[in-house]
Amino acid sequence: MYLVGLTGGIASGKSYVAGLLEELGASTVDADQVAREVVVPGSTGLVQVVGVFGFEILSPSGELDRAKLGEIVFTDPEKRIELEKILHPLIKARTTQLISEQPSGIVVYAVPLLVEANVDYPFDTIITVEAGVENQVARLMKSRQMSESDAMARINAQAGSAERVARANFVIDSSGTKEQTKLQVVEIWKKLQDAARAKG
Repeated sequence: MYLVGLTGGIASGKSYVAGLLEELGASTVDADQVAREVVVPGSTGLVQVVGVFGFEILSPSGELDRAKLGEIVFTDPEKRIELEKILHPLIKARTTQLISEQPSGIVVYAVPLLVEANVDYPFDTIITVEAGVENQVARLMKSRQMSESDAMARINAQAGSAERVARANFVIDSSGTKEQTKLQVVEIWKKLQDAARAKG
């Protein structure tokens, strides 16, 4: 197996890039989906999160209200660390299982906080998707109806572009059109295939 870490800031286009890599033949595992899975109603994860943050973070149906929890943890770094201490071990256990089950020789693990959470999977290569802060803010305001200050708070809660780029083997510039992003992904895919073959 050839394991690729795919990261990037919020609203940088990671999901789009992951979808393209999947179309080209990679198997993908999405950290955000796993993060949702480990806090479904009845899960140990949700019980632990409610134990720390209280019942007010639940919706009337008993599901985690991610927006309410987000308001708490994105304005209080200590609360965010508390949440990460609960979720990261659960996410890692589930992700490790999912990665081992993937059918493709090239597996892409899409993980927004690869740098911040010091994700230590045995990656063969790391790709970061970078759109630039102005684009990220504009996309968050449009797609999630966030205010500019809320969008900046979310962006500032993550590692900066320079930190991600320093960790990455490949950088995708997603500030242009989707077609321009796709051309970069296709080029990188060829290199990933070559590297996976060389690894055997």
